[in-house]
Amino acid sequence: MKAIIFDSGALITLSMNGLLYVLEELKRNFPGKFLITHSVKREVIDRPINVPRFELGALRVQNLIDLGVLELPESLGVSHEEIQKETQKLMTAANDLIRIDGKPIDIVSEGEMSCLALSAIISKKNIDSIIAIDERTTRILAEKPESLEQLISKKMHKRAELKSQNISLFSKFRFIRSSELVYVAFKKGVLNISGPKTLEAVLYATKFTGSSISFDEIKALKKL
Repeated sequence: MKAIIFDSGALITLSMNGLLYVLEELKRNFPGKFLITHSVKREVIDRPINVPRFELGALRVQNLIDLGVLELPESLGVSHEEIQKETQKLMTAANDLIRIDGKPIDIVSEGEMSCLALSAIISKKNIDSIIAIDERTTRILAEKPESLEQLISKKMHKRAELKSQNISLFSKFRFIRSSELVYVAFKKGVLNISGPKTLEAVLYATKFTGSSISFDEIKALKKL
């Protein structure tokens, strides 16, 4: 059993570009589940469905749940309470890592950490998972935490300092961006558009709507 756990940012990026349908196509041959936590569901469905500007996007994601493409953690016997407990542990650790003027600052959100929490929980059930997340900070936290000082300093326009404690908590997680998901969709021939500039177009579209992919990374994917 395998699983892809979706953060709200990746779903929003796909929705904004009319690409949510690729999840339905990719799921057909995926040996596992596409999952979202209740925290992510709250961010992409429960809250925006009451805002006219975002209602259509919320309905698109809800449709994927109705179709069984996206599933909630209970489908694997994981309760919301269990995820909440692990989420709070990860949030407390992450939001104590970076300090500015000696004070800790929040660098992660509940939705993102709930995805990591679910990944940690299902790994104990021998379910291999990867987290679809477009936001840069959480990925750097796991993949290259020493770069957090520079990233946060640039964002906050103040010198940030990284504490070394608890960094190892995040090293076990693996990530994929919406850009890489649409690349896979392109390679599998499930995009509903075609032409020589299709791949370039969908990669740039994801970049400009939230995916933290660089121009150099786009060039590299185009050459693969």
